Amino acid sequence: MTGEPQADCLFCKIVAGDVPATIVRETPTTVAFRDINPQAPTHVLVIPRVHHPDAASLAAAEPQIAADVLREAGEVAVEEKLDSHRIVFNTGSGAGQTVFHAHAHVLGGRGLQWPPG
Repeated sequence: MTGEPQADCLFCKIVAGDVPATIVRETPTTVAFRDINPQAPTHVLVIPRVHHPDAASLAAAEPQIAADVLREAGEVAVEEKLDSHRIVFNTGSGAGQTVFHAHAHVLGGRGLQWPPG
């Protein structure tokens, strides 16, 4: 069921404290932590505490929590002192999504080319 923790979900396990992560921010609805395979000097993931497979599913089911994720991504950028940054939501394996729990990537600390690779 969407919204409920999934036993086989890495990010649900991080939310539950069962898998360690380098947490940079927490709110009642979100957790932000450093990516273990950073693609930029700053690479932080912001996830909702509730489980939804991707950003569109989260936004459709719980728009306020989707807004919380986006707001927290901005707060991460401020705390990390990023002059400019990118917020990315990958949806589907063809777009590079490897963990099917909605999450935003906050990337910065180097030039980010367009279009992204």
